[in-house]
Amino acid sequence: MNIEIFQFKVEPANVTLNEQTISQWFMNYVTEETDVVVLPEMWNNGYALPQLHQIADSDLKRSYAFIKDLAEQYQVDIVAGSVSNSKDDKIYNSAFSVAKDGTLINSYDKVHLVPMLDEPRFMTAGDMVPEKFKLSSGIEATQIICYDLRFPELLRYPAKNGAQIAFYVAQWPEVRSNHWTALLQARAIENNIFIVACNGCGDDGNTLYAGQSVIINPNGEIIAQLKEKPGHLTCDIDIGEVEKQREAIPVFKNLRTDLYKK
Repeated sequence: MNIEIFQFKVEPANVTLNEQTISQWFMNYVTEETDVVVLPEMWNNGYALPQLHQIADSDLKRSYAFIKDLAEQYQVDIVAGSVSNSKDDKIYNSAFSVAKDGTLINSYDKVHLVPMLDEPRFMTAGDMVPEKFKLSSGIEATQIICYDLRFPELLRYPAKNGAQIAFYVAQWPEVRSNHWTALLQARAIENNIFIVACNGCGDDGNTLYAGQSVIINPNGEIIAQLKEKPGHLTCDIDIGEVEKQREAIPVFKNLRTDLYKK
C-alpha cells in the first residue's frame, strides 16, 4: 500500500488558504500509485482557539465536502487529519476519513484535550473511543489525534480487534519532539501495528510545531520520516508484516484481562 503524508504549516483562522495548500499539494504529489493521503490535525483553522465559535466547521459540512471532492477526483482514500467542528453548540476536535468513492468511513472526536495548548478552555472532549474502519483496500485501520498518543489504552482496543494501521494526526510541539517519536514507536511495538503519523510544522505565533511525520513498522522501526520543515513523504508498506509480527510475538493471545485492574 502506498501512503502519502502531507506535512505543512497550518495557517490559523484561514481555512481558505489551508484548503488551497492541500489542493495544490494533491496536484503536485498524488499519483496513480497513491492509495492513502494523510493530513495533519486541525488543518482547517489551526489553534485559533478564541475564534473557533465564529469560524469552526459545522457538522463537518465544509470539510467533508472538500475532502470528498479530492478523494473522488484523485481516487484515493484520505485520512483527513482533524478539524475544528461545531456540533450541538459545542466545539470539537473532529477527525475523519473518506474513501476514494467519497464515502465517510470514519469519524472520531478527540477524547483527551491538551491542557498545554488550552484546548479544554475552548473545546469539548469526545466521549467515544476510536474504532477500527476499513480502507478501500479492505485493510483495517484506526485514527487517533495528537495528545491521545499519551494514552495507550486508546489504541489497544482497536488494535486488539484487528486494526493493522494506526493513523496518528497531530500538531505536536517541537519542545516535546523526543516524546513524539518515542511514544509512536512504543505504540507500534506494544500492538504489533503499523504507525502512520502526520504532524504539522512551523510557528503559528504561539507554538512551534515539530514536524517529523513518520511511518513505523510493527517491529517499532522507523522506515520513513520527514524533518521539521514542510514536505511530503511517500512510502510503500507491506501490510503482511502485521500478521507476521503478531504470530512471532503474540501479545494479544497472551493478554491477562482476568488480572488487569481498571
